Amino acid sequence: MRGPDAAAGPGSANASSEPGPPRSADFPGVGAPRRAAAIAFVALGALLVVVIVMTTPWHLLPGGRGSADPARDFTHAQIARNRAFGSALNPPVYAGLVAGLVAVLVLGLTPLGARVLRPVIRPSRRWPLQVIGAAVVLSGLMRLVGLPFDVWSTTVLQRYGLSTQSWGGWIVDQLTSFGVTLAIWIIALLGLHLLIRRFPRRWWAGAAAGGFVLVAVASFTYPVVVEPLFNSFKPMPAGPLRSDLLAMARSDGVPVGDVLVADASKRTSALNAYVSGFGSTRRIVVYDTLLASEPPREIELIVAHELGHAKRDDVLYGTLVGALGVAAGVCLLHLVITSPRLLRRAGAESAADPRSIALLLAGVTVLTQVAAPVQNLVSRHIEARADVHSLGLTRDPETFVKMQRALSVRNLDDLSPNPVDYVLWNNHPTGPERISMGRDWARLHHVPVPPPLAGRP
Repeated sequence: MRGPDAAAGPGSANASSEPGPPRSADFPGVGAPRRAAAIAFVALGALLVVVIVMTTPWHLLPGGRGSADPARDFTHAQIARNRAFGSALNPPVYAGLVAGLVAVLVLGLTPLGARVLRPVIRPSRRWPLQVIGAAVVLSGLMRLVGLPFDVWSTTVLQRYGLSTQSWGGWIVDQLTSFGVTLAIWIIALLGLHLLIRRFPRRWWAGAAAGGFVLVAVASFTYPVVVEPLFNSFKPMPAGPLRSDLLAMARSDGVPVGDVLVADASKRTSALNAYVSGFGSTRRIVVYDTLLASEPPREIELIVAHELGHAKRDDVLYGTLVGALGVAAGVCLLHLVITSPRLLRRAGAESAADPRSIALLLAGVTVLTQVAAPVQNLVSRHIEARADVHSLGLTRDPETFVKMQRALSVRNLDDLSPNPVDYVLWNNHPTGPERISMGRDWARLHHVPVPPPLAGRP
Protein backbone atom coordinates (compact mmCIF):
# COMPACT_ATOMS: atom_id res chain seq x y z
CA MET A 1 0.00 0.00 0.00
CA ARG A 2 1.30 3.44 -0.84
CA GLY A 3 2.04 5.92 1.89
CA PRO A 4 -0.24 8.95 2.35
CA ASP A 5 2.35 11.27 0.82
CA ALA A 6 3.11 9.13 -2.21
CA ALA A 7 0.36 10.45 -4.48
CA ALA A 8 0.95 13.62 -6.46
CA GLY A 9 -1.02 16.64 -5.33
CA PRO A 10 -0.84 19.55 -2.89
CA GLY A 11 1.60 18.82 -0.10
CA SER A 12 3.33 15.96 -1.91
CA ALA A 13 7.03 15.91 -2.74
CA ASN A 14 6.21 16.53 -6.41
CA ALA A 15 3.88 19.48 -5.97
CA SER A 16 6.11 22.47 -6.65
CA SER A 17 6.86 24.94 -9.39
CA GLU A 18 10.06 23.01 -10.06
CA PRO A 19 9.63 19.94 -12.31
CA GLY A 20 9.08 16.87 -10.17
CA PRO A 21 11.15 13.71 -10.32
CA PRO A 22 10.57 11.43 -13.30
CA ARG A 23 8.09 8.63 -12.73
CA SER A 24 7.97 5.18 -14.24
CA ALA A 25 4.84 6.14 -16.17
CA ASP A 26 6.72 9.00 -17.84
CA PHE A 27 8.96 6.58 -19.77
CA PRO A 28 7.25 4.11 -22.08
CA GLY A 29 9.30 0.98 -22.59
CA VAL A 30 10.87 1.26 -19.12
CA GLY A 31 11.25 -2.52 -19.21
CA ALA A 32 14.07 -2.25 -21.76
CA PRO A 33 16.50 -0.50 -19.36
CA ARG A 34 15.62 -3.06 -16.68
CA ARG A 35 16.44 -5.88 -19.06
CA ALA A 36 19.71 -4.22 -19.99
CA ALA A 37 20.60 -3.74 -16.31
CA ALA A 38 19.73 -7.36 -15.60
CA ILE A 39 21.97 -8.53 -18.44
CA ALA A 40 24.79 -6.29 -17.18
CA PHE A 41 24.36 -7.65 -13.66
CA VAL A 42 24.59 -11.24 -14.88
CA ALA A 43 27.65 -10.44 -17.01
CA LEU A 44 29.47 -8.50 -14.28
CA GLY A 45 28.49 -11.06 -11.66
CA ALA A 46 29.81 -13.90 -13.81
CA LEU A 47 33.04 -11.98 -14.40
CA LEU A 48 33.36 -11.39 -10.65
CA VAL A 49 32.88 -15.09 -9.92
CA VAL A 50 35.49 -16.04 -12.53
CA VAL A 51 37.99 -13.53 -11.13
CA ILE A 52 37.48 -14.77 -7.56
CA VAL A 53 37.70 -18.43 -8.52
CA MET A 54 40.77 -17.96 -10.72
CA THR A 55 42.76 -15.61 -8.46
CA THR A 56 42.02 -16.79 -4.91
CA PRO A 57 44.87 -18.93 -3.52
CA TRP A 58 42.73 -21.92 -2.60
CA HIS A 59 45.55 -24.47 -2.10
CA LEU A 60 48.60 -23.09 -0.34
CA LEU A 61 50.27 -26.10 1.26
CA PRO A 62 49.55 -29.27 -0.69
CA GLY A 63 50.28 -32.29 1.41
CA GLY A 64 49.75 -30.54 4.74
CA ARG A 65 48.54 -32.94 7.39
CA GLY A 66 48.35 -30.93 10.60
CA SER A 67 45.21 -30.43 12.66
CA ALA A 68 43.89 -27.16 14.09
CA ASP A 69 43.50 -28.37 17.68
CA PRO A 70 43.51 -25.55 20.25
CA ALA A 71 44.39 -27.98 23.06
CA ARG A 72 47.85 -28.54 21.57
CA ASP A 73 48.98 -24.96 22.06
CA PHE A 74 46.60 -23.22 24.46
CA THR A 75 46.03 -23.93 28.12
CA HIS A 76 42.60 -24.83 29.47
CA ALA A 77 42.43 -21.40 31.10
CA GLN A 78 43.25 -19.60 27.84
CA ILE A 79 40.67 -21.61 25.91
CA ALA A 80 38.04 -20.99 28.58
CA ARG A 81 38.74 -17.23 28.70
CA ASN A 82 38.58 -16.86 24.91
CA ARG A 83 35.35 -18.88 24.81
CA ALA A 84 33.82 -16.81 27.62
CA PHE A 85 34.69 -13.60 25.79
CA GLY A 86 33.04 -14.86 22.61
CA SER A 87 29.93 -15.90 24.53
CA ALA A 88 29.69 -12.44 26.11
CA LEU A 89 30.26 -10.58 22.81
CA ASN A 90 27.97 -12.62 20.58
CA PRO A 91 24.62 -11.44 22.04
CA PRO A 92 25.14 -7.71 21.33
CA VAL A 93 26.74 -8.44 17.95
CA TYR A 94 23.95 -10.69 16.70
CA ALA A 95 21.22 -8.59 18.29
CA GLY A 96 22.65 -5.49 16.62
CA LEU A 97 22.80 -7.28 13.28
CA VAL A 98 19.16 -8.41 13.51
CA ALA A 99 17.91 -5.04 14.78
CA GLY A 100 19.71 -3.21 11.97
CA LEU A 101 18.32 -5.51 9.28
CA VAL A 102 14.78 -5.29 10.65
CA ALA A 103 14.93 -1.50 10.91
CA VAL A 104 16.29 -0.94 7.41
CA LEU A 105 13.80 -3.37 5.86
CA VAL A 106 10.87 -1.73 7.65
CA LEU A 107 12.02 1.71 6.49
CA GLY A 108 12.65 0.55 2.94
CA LEU A 109 9.74 -1.81 2.32
CA THR A 110 6.88 0.01 4.02
CA PRO A 111 5.48 3.57 3.77
CA LEU A 112 7.06 4.30 7.15
CA GLY A 113 10.29 5.34 5.43
CA ALA A 114 8.43 7.88 3.28
CA ARG A 115 6.62 9.24 6.32
CA VAL A 116 9.86 9.58 8.26
CA LEU A 117 11.40 11.51 5.36
CA ARG A 118 8.39 13.80 4.85
CA PRO A 119 9.80 16.70 6.96
CA VAL A 120 12.99 16.92 4.87
CA ILE A 121 11.41 16.27 1.47
CA ARG A 122 9.34 19.43 1.08
CA PRO A 123 8.06 20.80 -2.22
CA SER A 124 9.85 24.10 -1.64
CA ARG A 125 13.27 22.45 -1.45
CA ARG A 126 15.37 21.65 -4.46
CA TRP A 127 16.21 18.02 -5.02
CA PRO A 128 19.86 18.18 -3.81
CA LEU A 129 18.68 19.44 -0.41
CA GLN A 130 16.02 16.74 -0.30
CA VAL A 131 18.62 14.06 -1.04
CA ILE A 132 21.00 15.41 1.60
CA GLY A 133 18.17 15.62 4.15
CA ALA A 134 17.12 12.04 3.42
CA ALA A 135 20.71 10.84 3.80
CA VAL A 136 21.08 12.61 7.16
CA VAL A 137 17.77 11.31 8.54
CA LEU A 138 18.21 7.70 7.44
CA SER A 139 21.88 7.50 8.46
CA GLY A 140 21.05 9.05 11.82
CA LEU A 141 18.18 6.65 12.45
CA MET A 142 20.27 3.60 11.58
CA ARG A 143 23.08 4.82 13.84
CA LEU A 144 20.61 5.29 16.70
CA VAL A 145 19.22 1.78 16.17
CA GLY A 146 22.72 0.30 16.44
CA LEU A 147 23.90 2.55 19.28
CA PRO A 148 22.61 0.47 22.25
CA PHE A 149 24.28 -2.64 20.86
CA ASP A 150 27.54 -0.77 20.23
CA VAL A 151 27.49 0.41 23.85
CA TRP A 152 26.78 -3.15 25.00
CA SER A 153 29.68 -4.51 22.92
CA THR A 154 32.02 -1.84 24.26
CA THR A 155 31.18 -2.72 27.87
CA VAL A 156 32.15 -6.34 27.07
CA LEU A 157 35.44 -5.18 25.52
CA GLN A 158 36.14 -3.05 28.59
CA ARG A 159 35.34 -5.89 30.96
CA TYR A 160 37.83 -8.16 29.24
CA GLY A 161 40.50 -5.47 28.95
CA LEU A 162 40.46 -5.12 25.17
CA SER A 163 39.09 -1.58 25.23
CA THR A 164 41.22 1.03 27.00
CA GLN A 165 39.23 3.99 25.71
CA SER A 166 37.26 6.42 27.84
CA TRP A 167 33.61 6.92 27.05
CA GLY A 168 34.42 10.44 25.92
CA GLY A 169 36.92 9.15 23.40
CA TRP A 170 34.46 6.48 22.32
CA ILE A 171 31.79 9.11 21.63
CA VAL A 172 34.25 11.15 19.56
CA ASP A 173 35.08 8.05 17.50
CA GLN A 174 31.38 7.32 16.97
CA LEU A 175 30.71 10.87 15.78
CA THR A 176 33.75 10.80 13.51
CA SER A 177 32.72 7.47 12.01
CA PHE A 178 29.19 8.76 11.48
CA GLY A 179 30.52 11.88 9.78
CA VAL A 180 32.74 9.90 7.40
CA THR A 181 29.93 7.47 6.54
CA LEU A 182 27.46 10.30 6.01
CA ALA A 183 29.86 12.21 3.75
CA ILE A 184 30.35 9.13 1.55
CA TRP A 185 26.60 8.52 1.42
CA ILE A 186 25.87 12.12 0.43
CA ILE A 187 28.47 12.10 -2.35
CA ALA A 188 27.20 8.79 -3.70
CA LEU A 189 23.51 9.75 -3.50
CA LEU A 190 23.95 13.16 -5.10
CA GLY A 191 25.87 11.60 -7.96
CA LEU A 192 23.27 8.86 -8.33
CA HIS A 193 20.29 11.23 -8.37
CA LEU A 194 22.01 13.54 -10.83
CA LEU A 195 22.42 10.58 -13.19
CA ILE A 196 18.82 9.47 -12.66
CA ARG A 197 17.52 12.92 -13.56
CA ARG A 198 19.83 13.43 -16.53
CA PHE A 199 19.58 9.90 -17.93
CA PRO A 200 16.33 8.42 -16.57
CA ARG A 201 16.48 5.32 -18.79
CA ARG A 202 20.19 4.48 -18.68
CA TRP A 203 21.38 5.89 -15.40
CA TRP A 204 22.40 2.46 -14.13
CA ALA A 205 25.33 2.33 -16.57
CA GLY A 206 26.81 5.60 -15.35
CA ALA A 207 26.11 4.67 -11.73
CA ALA A 208 27.93 1.35 -12.14
CA ALA A 209 30.96 3.10 -13.63
CA GLY A 210 30.78 5.81 -10.97
CA GLY A 211 30.61 3.20 -8.18
CA PHE A 212 33.70 1.49 -9.58
CA VAL A 213 35.62 4.79 -9.61
CA LEU A 214 34.38 5.84 -6.15
CA VAL A 215 35.64 2.60 -4.57
CA ALA A 216 39.05 3.00 -6.21
CA VAL A 217 39.38 6.64 -5.13
CA ALA A 218 38.25 5.88 -1.59
CA SER A 219 40.77 3.05 -1.26
CA PHE A 220 43.61 5.26 -2.46
CA THR A 221 42.74 8.22 -0.23
CA TYR A 222 41.63 6.30 2.89
CA PRO A 223 45.14 5.95 4.41
CA VAL A 224 45.89 9.67 4.13
CA VAL A 225 42.42 11.13 4.71
CA VAL A 226 40.39 8.84 6.98
CA GLU A 227 42.92 6.88 9.06
CA PRO A 228 44.43 10.06 10.62
CA LEU A 229 40.97 10.97 11.93
CA PHE A 230 41.12 8.02 14.32
CA ASN A 231 44.82 7.55 15.07
CA SER A 232 48.07 9.47 15.10
CA PHE A 233 50.86 7.95 13.03
CA LYS A 234 54.55 8.50 13.56
CA PRO A 235 57.51 6.97 11.78
CA MET A 236 58.97 4.07 13.71
CA PRO A 237 61.98 5.43 15.67
CA ALA A 238 65.38 4.88 14.13
CA GLY A 239 67.07 1.80 15.51
CA PRO A 240 67.84 -1.84 14.79
CA LEU A 241 64.20 -2.87 14.43
CA ARG A 242 63.32 -0.18 11.89
CA SER A 243 66.54 -0.85 9.97
CA ASP A 244 65.83 -4.59 9.94
CA LEU A 245 62.27 -4.09 8.74
CA LEU A 246 63.27 -1.76 5.91
CA ALA A 247 66.12 -4.09 4.94
CA MET A 248 63.69 -7.01 4.91
CA ALA A 249 61.34 -5.06 2.63
CA ARG A 250 64.19 -4.22 0.25
CA SER A 251 65.39 -7.82 0.12
CA ASP A 252 61.82 -8.90 -0.56
CA GLY A 253 61.58 -6.49 -3.47
CA VAL A 254 58.63 -4.63 -1.93
CA PRO A 255 58.54 -0.83 -2.27
CA VAL A 256 57.16 0.50 1.02
CA GLY A 257 56.80 4.21 1.61
CA ASP A 258 57.28 4.04 5.36
CA VAL A 259 56.85 1.99 8.52
CA LEU A 260 54.55 3.84 10.90
CA VAL A 261 53.49 3.35 14.49
CA ALA A 262 49.83 3.95 15.35
CA ASP A 263 48.82 5.11 18.83
CA ALA A 264 46.33 2.25 19.15
CA SER A 265 46.89 1.97 22.92
CA LYS A 266 44.56 4.94 23.49
CA ARG A 267 41.75 2.72 22.28
CA THR A 268 42.68 -0.95 22.68
CA SER A 269 45.13 -3.43 24.13
CA ALA A 270 44.89 -5.66 21.03
CA LEU A 271 47.97 -6.42 18.95
CA ASN A 272 47.95 -5.76 15.22
CA ALA A 273 49.79 -4.55 12.18
CA TYR A 274 48.52 -3.98 8.68
CA VAL A 275 49.34 -2.67 5.24
CA SER A 276 47.17 0.02 3.70
CA GLY A 277 47.08 1.97 0.49
CA PHE A 278 48.90 1.23 -2.73
CA GLY A 279 51.33 3.12 -4.92
CA SER A 280 52.54 6.27 -3.20
CA THR A 281 50.19 5.78 -0.21
CA ARG A 282 51.37 2.26 0.66
CA ARG A 283 52.70 1.97 4.18
CA ILE A 284 53.05 -0.64 6.89
CA VAL A 285 51.43 0.30 10.18
CA VAL A 286 52.35 -1.32 13.49
CA TYR A 287 50.30 -0.83 16.66
CA ASP A 288 52.24 0.68 19.55
CA THR A 289 50.80 -2.11 21.71
CA LEU A 290 52.74 -4.58 19.56
CA LEU A 291 56.02 -2.70 20.01
CA ALA A 292 55.47 -2.54 23.77
CA SER A 293 54.78 -6.23 24.34
CA GLU A 294 56.36 -8.43 21.69
CA PRO A 295 60.05 -9.25 21.03
CA PRO A 296 61.63 -7.92 17.80
CA ARG A 297 61.72 -11.32 16.10
CA GLU A 298 57.94 -11.76 16.41
CA ILE A 299 57.37 -8.19 15.19
CA GLU A 300 59.54 -8.95 12.16
CA LEU A 301 57.38 -11.98 11.40
CA ILE A 302 54.21 -9.91 11.58
CA VAL A 303 55.72 -7.30 9.27
CA ALA A 304 56.86 -10.08 6.93
CA HIS A 305 53.20 -11.07 6.73
CA GLU A 306 52.33 -7.50 5.75
CA LEU A 307 55.09 -7.50 3.15
CA GLY A 308 53.36 -10.54 1.68
CA HIS A 309 50.26 -8.40 1.16
CA ALA A 310 52.30 -5.63 -0.40
CA LYS A 311 54.25 -7.96 -2.67
CA ARG A 312 51.04 -9.43 -4.06
CA ASP A 313 49.34 -6.00 -4.24
CA ASP A 314 46.52 -7.39 -2.12
CA VAL A 315 45.15 -3.93 -1.36
CA LEU A 316 45.00 -3.06 -5.05
CA TYR A 317 43.52 -6.48 -5.85
CA GLY A 318 40.89 -6.11 -3.14
CA THR A 319 40.05 -2.63 -4.37
CA LEU A 320 39.55 -3.74 -7.97
CA VAL A 321 37.52 -6.82 -7.02
CA GLY A 322 35.46 -4.74 -4.61
CA ALA A 323 34.90 -2.09 -7.27
CA LEU A 324 33.75 -4.77 -9.72
CA GLY A 325 31.38 -6.11 -7.08
CA VAL A 326 29.97 -2.61 -6.50
CA ALA A 327 29.42 -2.14 -10.25
CA ALA A 328 27.50 -5.43 -10.38
CA GLY A 329 25.58 -4.49 -7.24
CA VAL A 330 24.52 -1.16 -8.75
CA CYS A 331 22.97 -2.98 -11.70
CA LEU A 332 21.04 -5.19 -9.29
CA LEU A 333 19.96 -2.18 -7.21
CA HIS A 334 18.60 -0.61 -10.38
CA LEU A 335 16.18 -3.53 -10.59
CA VAL A 336 15.21 -2.99 -6.95
CA ILE A 337 14.54 0.74 -7.00
CA THR A 338 12.78 0.73 -10.38
CA SER A 339 10.41 -2.07 -9.39
CA PRO A 340 6.88 -0.58 -9.39
CA ARG A 341 5.80 -3.02 -6.70
CA LEU A 342 8.69 -2.17 -4.35
CA LEU A 343 8.30 1.55 -5.03
CA ARG A 344 4.62 1.35 -4.06
CA ARG A 345 5.58 -0.44 -0.86
CA ALA A 346 8.13 2.28 -0.10
CA GLY A 347 5.66 5.09 -0.82
CA ALA A 348 7.83 6.49 -3.62
CA GLU A 349 6.97 7.51 -7.17
CA SER A 350 10.20 6.52 -8.92
CA ALA A 351 13.93 6.03 -8.42
CA ALA A 352 14.34 9.80 -8.73
CA ASP A 353 11.98 10.42 -5.81
CA PRO A 354 14.14 11.03 -2.71
CA ARG A 355 11.71 8.87 -0.76
CA SER A 356 13.13 5.88 -2.65
CA ILE A 357 16.43 6.35 -0.77
CA ALA A 358 15.03 4.25 2.09
CA LEU A 359 14.43 1.41 -0.38
CA LEU A 360 17.94 1.91 -1.79
CA LEU A 361 19.44 1.75 1.71
CA ALA A 362 17.59 -1.51 2.38
CA GLY A 363 18.94 -2.98 -0.86
CA VAL A 364 22.50 -1.90 -0.11
CA THR A 365 22.34 -3.31 3.42
CA VAL A 366 21.01 -6.70 2.30
CA LEU A 367 23.54 -6.95 -0.54
CA THR A 368 26.39 -6.06 1.81
CA GLN A 369 25.34 -8.71 4.30
CA VAL A 370 24.95 -11.36 1.59
CA ALA A 371 28.39 -10.52 0.16
CA ALA A 372 30.16 -10.61 3.55
CA PRO A 373 30.62 -14.43 3.75
CA VAL A 374 32.18 -14.46 0.27
CA GLN A 375 34.48 -11.58 1.17
CA ASN A 376 35.51 -13.36 4.36
CA LEU A 377 36.17 -16.60 2.48
CA VAL A 378 38.48 -14.89 -0.01
CA SER A 379 40.13 -12.84 2.74
CA ARG A 380 40.97 -15.93 4.81
CA HIS A 381 42.85 -17.45 1.89
CA ILE A 382 44.67 -14.22 1.09
CA GLU A 383 45.69 -13.88 4.74
CA ALA A 384 46.92 -17.48 4.70
CA ARG A 385 49.02 -16.69 1.62
CA ALA A 386 50.59 -13.77 3.47
CA ASP A 387 51.36 -16.16 6.35
CA VAL A 388 53.11 -18.52 3.93
CA HIS A 389 55.05 -15.55 2.58
CA SER A 390 56.20 -14.58 6.07
CA LEU A 391 57.35 -18.15 6.70
CA GLY A 392 59.27 -18.24 3.44
CA LEU A 393 60.87 -14.87 4.12
CA THR A 394 61.96 -15.61 7.70
CA ARG A 395 62.19 -19.43 7.62
CA ASP A 396 61.31 -19.41 11.31
CA PRO A 397 58.19 -21.51 11.93
CA GLU A 398 58.91 -21.79 15.65
CA THR A 399 58.66 -18.04 16.17
CA PHE A 400 55.68 -17.96 13.81
CA VAL A 401 53.81 -20.44 15.99
CA LYS A 402 54.67 -18.55 19.17
CA MET A 403 53.58 -15.29 17.59
CA GLN A 404 50.23 -16.68 16.47
CA ARG A 405 49.51 -17.99 19.95
CA ALA A 406 50.44 -14.63 21.48
CA LEU A 407 48.12 -12.78 19.10
CA SER A 408 45.23 -15.17 19.77
CA VAL A 409 45.63 -14.93 23.54
CA ARG A 410 46.05 -11.17 23.65
CA ASN A 411 43.24 -10.43 21.17
CA LEU A 412 40.92 -13.07 22.71
CA ASP A 413 40.27 -14.59 19.29
CA ASP A 414 37.71 -17.36 18.98
CA LEU A 415 39.89 -20.47 18.82
CA SER A 416 37.18 -22.80 17.52
CA PRO A 417 34.25 -20.76 16.20
CA ASN A 418 31.02 -22.46 15.24
CA PRO A 419 30.28 -22.59 11.49
CA VAL A 420 27.93 -19.57 11.55
CA ASP A 421 30.41 -17.37 13.41
CA TYR A 422 33.21 -18.54 11.14
CA VAL A 423 31.33 -17.70 7.95
CA LEU A 424 29.94 -14.36 9.13
CA TRP A 425 32.87 -12.83 11.00
CA ASN A 426 36.21 -14.58 10.40
CA ASN A 427 38.17 -12.73 7.72
CA HIS A 428 41.39 -14.37 8.99
CA PRO A 429 42.11 -18.03 9.70
CA THR A 430 41.79 -18.90 13.37
CA GLY A 431 44.90 -18.98 15.54
CA PRO A 432 44.98 -22.79 15.68
CA GLU A 433 44.57 -22.94 11.88
CA ARG A 434 47.54 -20.62 11.40
CA ILE A 435 49.64 -22.55 13.89
CA SER A 436 48.79 -25.79 12.12
CA MET A 437 49.79 -24.22 8.81
CA GLY A 438 53.12 -23.17 10.32
CA ARG A 439 53.83 -26.76 11.29
CA ASP A 440 52.74 -28.00 7.84
CA TRP A 441 55.12 -25.51 6.25
CA ALA A 442 57.96 -26.78 8.44
CA ARG A 443 57.29 -30.39 7.44
CA LEU A 444 57.10 -29.58 3.74
CA HIS A 445 60.33 -27.55 3.85
CA HIS A 446 62.22 -30.04 6.03
CA VAL A 447 62.90 -27.74 8.96
CA PRO A 448 62.27 -28.58 12.64
CA VAL A 449 58.56 -28.76 13.41
CA PRO A 450 57.58 -26.51 16.34
CA PRO A 451 56.52 -28.58 19.37
CA PRO A 452 53.17 -28.15 21.16
CA LEU A 453 52.97 -25.02 23.32
CA ALA A 454 50.16 -25.87 25.73
CA GLY A 455 52.53 -26.51 28.62
CA ARG A 456 54.68 -23.45 27.97
CA PRO A 457 54.21 -19.88 29.25
